[in-house]
Amino acid sequence: MILDILAVGAHPDDVELSCSGTIAKEVDRGKKVGILDLTRGELGTRGSAEIRDEEAKAAAEILGVKMRHNLEFSDAFFENNTAHKLEIIKIIRKYKPEIVLCNAVEDRHIDHGKGAKLVSEACFLSGLPKIETIMNGNKQAAWRPKHVYHYIQWKNLQPDFVVDISGYLDKKLESVLAYRSQFFDENSKEPQTPISSSNFLDSITYRAQDMGRLINTEHAEGFNVERNVAVDSIFDLI
Repeated sequence: MILDILAVGAHPDDVELSCSGTIAKEVDRGKKVGILDLTRGELGTRGSAEIRDEEAKAAAEILGVKMRHNLEFSDAFFENNTAHKLEIIKIIRKYKPEIVLCNAVEDRHIDHGKGAKLVSEACFLSGLPKIETIMNGNKQAAWRPKHVYHYIQWKNLQPDFVVDISGYLDKKLESVLAYRSQFFDENSKEPQTPISSSNFLDSITYRAQDMGRLINTEHAEGFNVERNVAVDSIFDLI
């Protein structure tokens, strides 16, 4: 199976919180989208890795993605090293995505910036034929995605471009709320965390509204780029 878009997150729920509106929109347009989680989020204060596994599966079904895979790297302790890069390269070469979406270039959680750099470097290295990888007993062909875009997470980074997700906020929120153990629940007896408050849950909507305001639409999601975005005509801009 060939994917148009591979969305990568250091933790389950990174993708849903940051770019699930874009994913839902592209799935509706017929694009094939997959999600790759680097860790199981096993160090999360609330819930457990097993609960996260079930929540991630439910969120993937809500978004209608074609695949979701977890590399089971060590939460908070994975490194930007050869072994981890090769595992990501194998996935890139297997699914051959045109676009890779990955973690914020800078963020509150150390795994986010670290994951962003790890995935970005793996995308480049995946295009080098002399790096050999084997999957299911077969040598993989080199493949480099055309674009690597970084979604925005905790910090309010200045986006390089924004995607209109008007009409898809409800689907985004539904996918986020699949992670019931992580977010606001007035009846929960779990410890409070920075993302378990009602304010954080509300912020998903008001951030999308503010991003939409920037482009005169209802809702939007922002992204950062590694190289200049090119358009064929200035009329391509909305």
